[in-house]
Amino acid sequence: MPDTVIKPSAKAKPRVERPKLYKVVLVNDDFTPREFVVRVLKAEFRMSEDQAAKVMMTAHQRGVCVVAVFTRDVAETKATRATDAGRAKGYPLLFTTEPEE
Repeated sequence: MPDTVIKPSAKAKPRVERPKLYKVVLVNDDFTPREFVVRVLKAEFRMSEDQAAKVMMTAHQRGVCVVAVFTRDVAETKATRATDAGRAKGYPLLFTTEPEE
């Protein structure tokens, strides 16, 4: 009987998981002017004037509003940059991140 070696033709591909997503959340405060919040949303999150105004009003009425969803690094960077823009002008503007469920 000959020594024949049969190799499997299919190779196992490693499964790559999608990265977990994080929400960027705008927290309402009573001191940051609405126009400034809209300007930051437009600049950092590339929103239109109408979209930024709707997000700002939702946060104003409900206390918080999800601005966008990104991978963790992008979400944290955008939240930090937007918060820093407010702090640079002396406003308590706050953006936070939290895992999406």
